[in-house]
Amino acid sequence: MAEIPYETDAPAPTPAAQAAKTYTVKAGDTLSRIAKQHYGNANAYMKIFEANKGLLKDPDKIQVGQVLTIPD
Repeated sequence: MAEIPYETDAPAPTPAAQAAKTYTVKAGDTLSRIAKQHYGNANAYMKIFEANKGLLKDPDKIQVGQVLTIPD
């Protein structure tokens, strides 16, 4: 008798969720500096801000120790 593979109702992670990285804010960091480091373009800071709106209220106010999502 053949076994039926175990199935789950949990959805598979989306490619975007798999590709997203995290970054822990260090002293002296700004979203622009983090964007420059990850994207090569400091002006891409809004991409990071938008991905972290639940955590950030103002792109100019990030705190040491915050863990930010860095989208692709």
